Amino acid sequence: MTSESGDQNPGDPISLERRRKVEKIFSQFDLNGDGRLNRDEMAALVIAVNPRVKFSEEQINAILDEVFRTYGDYIEGNKGLSLDGLVRTYDDGAGDVDRDFDALGLDLEDGNGVSDVLGERPADDFDKRDFEVATVASGSSASPKVVSITDENKFVRIKENVGSWASSSHDGIKFDESWKLIEALEQFLRRVDKKIEGKKKEREERRTSLSGTVEAGDWPKELGTESQREEHAGPGGRKPEDLGSEYATFRKVLADYRGKSDELRMKPGLGDPVAFDAHLAMGRTLIDHRWYAEALNSFQRAVELKPSDPRAQFRLGNALYSTGQVAEARAAYQKALDAAQTPQYSTSLRPQVHVNLGIALEGEGMLLGACEHYREAAILNPQHCRALKHLGSALLGVGEYRAAEKTLEEAIYLKSDYADAHCDLGSALHAMGENERAISEFQQAIDLNPNHVDALYNLGGLLMDSGKYVHAAEMYAKVLSLRPKHWRAQLNRAVSLLGAGESESAKKAFKEAFKSTNRVEVYGAIMYLKNMQKRPKGLNSVVQSAQEGIGRGDSNVGAAGPDGYMVIELSKFHRATRKTSPRLWLGCALDIRRFQKQTRLHKFDSSTLKHEMDTNAKKSGEVGPSANLIRKAELEKILRRLLHFLPPDAFQGSVKAINEKLLGVLDRSNTGRVDLGMFLASISPLCASLTPEKRKRLVFQILTWRNPVAEGEIAKTDAKTYIKFMRAIFLPTQGTSDMWELHGDDDQVNISFPEFVDMFDDLDWGFGILSLLAKLEVGDRLRHQGLPCAVCSYPIIGSRFKEVTSGFNLCSTCYSEGKVPVSFKQDEYNFREYGTDTESMKDKFKLFSMRNSPGSISMKEQ
Repeated sequence: MTSESGDQNPGDPISLERRRKVEKIFSQFDLNGDGRLNRDEMAALVIAVNPRVKFSEEQINAILDEVFRTYGDYIEGNKGLSLDGLVRTYDDGAGDVDRDFDALGLDLEDGNGVSDVLGERPADDFDKRDFEVATVASGSSASPKVVSITDENKFVRIKENVGSWASSSHDGIKFDESWKLIEALEQFLRRVDKKIEGKKKEREERRTSLSGTVEAGDWPKELGTESQREEHAGPGGRKPEDLGSEYATFRKVLADYRGKSDELRMKPGLGDPVAFDAHLAMGRTLIDHRWYAEALNSFQRAVELKPSDPRAQFRLGNALYSTGQVAEARAAYQKALDAAQTPQYSTSLRPQVHVNLGIALEGEGMLLGACEHYREAAILNPQHCRALKHLGSALLGVGEYRAAEKTLEEAIYLKSDYADAHCDLGSALHAMGENERAISEFQQAIDLNPNHVDALYNLGGLLMDSGKYVHAAEMYAKVLSLRPKHWRAQLNRAVSLLGAGESESAKKAFKEAFKSTNRVEVYGAIMYLKNMQKRPKGLNSVVQSAQEGIGRGDSNVGAAGPDGYMVIELSKFHRATRKTSPRLWLGCALDIRRFQKQTRLHKFDSSTLKHEMDTNAKKSGEVGPSANLIRKAELEKILRRLLHFLPPDAFQGSVKAINEKLLGVLDRSNTGRVDLGMFLASISPLCASLTPEKRKRLVFQILTWRNPVAEGEIAKTDAKTYIKFMRAIFLPTQGTSDMWELHGDDDQVNISFPEFVDMFDDLDWGFGILSLLAKLEVGDRLRHQGLPCAVCSYPIIGSRFKEVTSGFNLCSTCYSEGKVPVSFKQDEYNFREYGTDTESMKDKFKLFSMRNSPGSISMKEQ
């Protein structure tokens, strides 16, 4: 009921309620508790009820000047506007008190609600002066004239205060009660953000004032990359230390909000759906402000209220992944996927779940499994360029370069400015030898994002491999300007500078590479570079000089040797004794040994193989070869159990090598399925914990489990197929012809273990190289008192090969490749192999005795 002038009668219940609302608003912004609203407090009120308007400082000052001039009777000195003055502004139509009250999320109930969380401060709550509303933004295009505190004709609806997701018809906020709660939470979190940024600025200013400049050590060690979550909330999450001692109170405030969300269940006609809506929205709002750990509680509560709703499980997975709980995130995504099988989610939520589940699997090293989910996402939504990009990247990661090329090209077709897709496409093309196209793709990625570290680094590697050392050094220099601690870039820059003829600069770069890391990888990288066919001249001496310059003269690189070598044809390369390993077979054994180390397959527990076979037989319910056909993604799970000790990155590298070397042979028809029995039998000879005889026995047992034909026997056809696979996988240079048909064997018979061993040990037609492989495994622990190889200059590890005429020594790798120093030119070369220093000493004593005995002949005469 109103008077003729439009004013409400003071005794009217509506007028009393209206005044109570103004009192709540007043107490909300009376931060110093003096009963007045000063200019800062009034500015905070104006901004809070107009969240979508970016006022300039001049605009705010104009508004405040008008208010304080018009209502001067209600202002006492510099203290500000009284409560009665604020009531009068609303009575005069300067704003809509009901709308402002709702916008601030206030409540006329007692002080235990959300309003008191942001208004009246409990004894142990935040000091509200530390959480004032954010400062006025500059650069607004709004009119500079005086505006009212809340004018519905001039400002957008309050519901637009939250992120754009909130208005989504599919995945937004559904209930008005949730809107009110989330709008209040949004205002609170903005104040917290301002508090954190203020503290951060103070720390930076304090550090700058102490040091005068930012030290190199203050630079970020790692650049942030594009988020692998389907929904990205910002670079890095908030941490408790961002708020310091006030974090505990911050958690209490959030607990009050969650309590308010739970209270919505008790209101008539609302119940669980509105509480679920509020908790889900609260979690998403916290994600927007990068409070990932705190969002977990809200999403978990939403899951409790509606366990079958895939949205809650999906958001929970995102929060878990953001906090580094990858395995838990994968489980949540799987539950979301199981719950999202209805048509309403087929084109909206389900593709996103597939993508994020693939990303979580990648985080655990499971690239093959990730590929399956990326494919499903692309099938459900063919326009999903991120799904295609991730699929292409995963295919690149497992060595399927041609498939990666096609998939990444499709992603780029959908999104031409996708820098990451261009970079990965360049890597795939480089792996296939299409260097010109690769350079073009890397350059496009750099044009789109000049600070794209991966594109710069990969382009540098391509240019270095092509002998364009000057341009390669420039690329690596750009990488180092963005990521100063990138030791691989520093090392490759050193090699590029050396190739460009800048020896002194190269030496300095090598020193920096050694200073950046003490990891053994740097030595492995140098060895790879030394063995390059196009390596720069002088690499050995420069590396040695760089190491001595930083006090590493006794490092593992060894004395510098000659930079030149010759490759001797096989007919001039002889063995001094029958115990010396044949050069050709040693090369094959070394390749297998490198594969062992790369995949770590020599470290798996052999007892688990039978368990895997039995488990697979129980799942299929069948017996025989057909029961052993499984998808590559399922095989990857088995590999993960066998190589459980590997971290995710190392496991990815292992899977890539296995996919390229083994699965490419076992699945030549590209069906995506492999014979599990043949695969397990193929890796059994690599198990270094077993003797060669036990490895053969393990192979025989696996073939028996794979296709049981008779007690203690296997089909001869299975044995022949297995050996063909082994030679195709590990001895590709020796051919995979139908060798056993030449012997005229009857394929319709079974064979026992001794007969299988005879076939296996045949050096020409079987896999007789196993004994040589076992010798290399033991040789990893052999040293020769730091004696260096005459070609590569590295200390010889394992067998040492000594040329009996000239006396120079070679390591196993250089011997197998037929390399000899250019300073030792001979018509023929004869080598004696020494496995230990003891063997070498025995040989010396034997030679000494022969020379001193009557009638002895020289070695040369022999």
